Amino acid sequence: MSVKTFAAIDVGSFELTMKIFEFSGKNRMREIDCVSKHLDLGSDTYAQGRIGNDKMDELCRILKDFADICRSYRVEAYRAYGTSAIREMENSTVVRDQIKQRTGISLDILNNSEQRFLDYKSIASKGESFRKIIEEKTAILDIGGGSIQISLFDNDTLVSTQNLRLGVLRIQEYLNHAGASRSQMEGLTDEMVTAQLSNYKKLYLKDREIQNLIIVDDYITPWAVKRTGNDSAKAVMDASEFDGYMKLLRTGGVSQTALSMGIQEEKVPLMFISAILTRRIAELMGAQHIWAPGVTLCDGIAYEYAEQIGMFHGEHDFEKDIVACALNISKRYMGSKKRAETLEKITTAIFDSMKKIHGMGKRERLYLRLAAILHDCGKYISMVNTGETAYNIIMSTEIIGLSHVEREIVASVVRFNHSKFLYDGRQMGTGGLDRAAFLTVAKLTAILRISTGLDRSHKQKLKGLRAVLKENQLILTVDTQEDITLEKSFFEYRKEFFKEVFSVEPILKQRKVF
Repeated sequence: MSVKTFAAIDVGSFELTMKIFEFSGKNRMREIDCVSKHLDLGSDTYAQGRIGNDKMDELCRILKDFADICRSYRVEAYRAYGTSAIREMENSTVVRDQIKQRTGISLDILNNSEQRFLDYKSIASKGESFRKIIEEKTAILDIGGGSIQISLFDNDTLVSTQNLRLGVLRIQEYLNHAGASRSQMEGLTDEMVTAQLSNYKKLYLKDREIQNLIIVDDYITPWAVKRTGNDSAKAVMDASEFDGYMKLLRTGGVSQTALSMGIQEEKVPLMFISAILTRRIAELMGAQHIWAPGVTLCDGIAYEYAEQIGMFHGEHDFEKDIVACALNISKRYMGSKKRAETLEKITTAIFDSMKKIHGMGKRERLYLRLAAILHDCGKYISMVNTGETAYNIIMSTEIIGLSHVEREIVASVVRFNHSKFLYDGRQMGTGGLDRAAFLTVAKLTAILRISTGLDRSHKQKLKGLRAVLKENQLILTVDTQEDITLEKSFFEYRKEFFKEVFSVEPILKQRKVF
């Protein structure tokens, strides 16, 4: 039986954590070691935009120790990620280069949606406990150093996800700057978060009541799991139990609280801020139960790696959640649900029939689906400059599970569906896309263009479309008795770019069924 050893490294805002995992067979993932080192990078980053030389030296020293531990375990692969503290550094490129030169570790930076998606996968690694709880109205509260992410679920479906800049280290930095005493912490923190949470409720929560709140953080969850004998499934508190926990944090001194809860003294203020956020959001949502499963970003990193190498296959459909995010964006900007469904069917039929020609895979197929769903979101702002406004909407809106580059691919496909394709990446404002991504944009744009031409009347006339590739022709056969003169006209107009990109001529055939 093949056994693989893997290391997941999280360079967080307050501490560095490495977990060593062992994969043995299908869906067998076991944590064999965990090492955490306190290093407050966030306070420097959020206040000054960079870290000092002393902290840079300490960061490299810790990562070098992690590299030595990896060698002792004969780790075959690793992933090292920096989160908001690294992401918001003005000199993050220089810092990452120093880390590579001094420790040998390649550090990648997660954007917010990637980080939250991995945190979300870490909860999914709990299997049955996760599946059972999200069948009800559930929210995931992901508390980081720089921000929090609130994701709403209803009947196993992601309803919405939103990021708020209310991270514990960011709040602590503000409290320190304001010279707040311990007795003032709760009131000031509550005041700070109330305004943003009130707006959040109006826009996203409305009258929705949440039964369960799942917390992901570095402060409450480790303690909650430890007190149950490391049984994460039992780390569930009701509202009254959480109030008792709040009372302990509110009234006890730092040393006394640290001793009674078995945590480090420097974590107590951050734990208090995290608890205030949790309580305030639970009250806002009317949550009856709070589950702290004790997972970390490292668990999500390992889960994703195991999926990639085919040694883990979770039952939850994460692609469905990404699509759900796009559907909610489309709904927010008054997109046509029926037309989006029609375009999804047409675009995926064309994509699937041309696999031998386009050379794209499952992930690119997802981008195309998202572009079809979001194709008309820009009309909410401008009926004339639809492509530009759609591009700006998509780039300004987080889609959990997509990287910044992936979001730019989708946004560019939607943009060029409505406007002239620009071959110069600098002109098109996509200088961050490499050659492969640029070609993906061109190919997906070509498919979306002829698909929107086939539904130009917005009446969904073309039923039962079949796409068959024959040599250098793509035969599109539709069953309809309706007049499709308009569709044929726009199809002919839009197919030229398709021919240019694929060297394949699309041909539309109508079969009237009586």
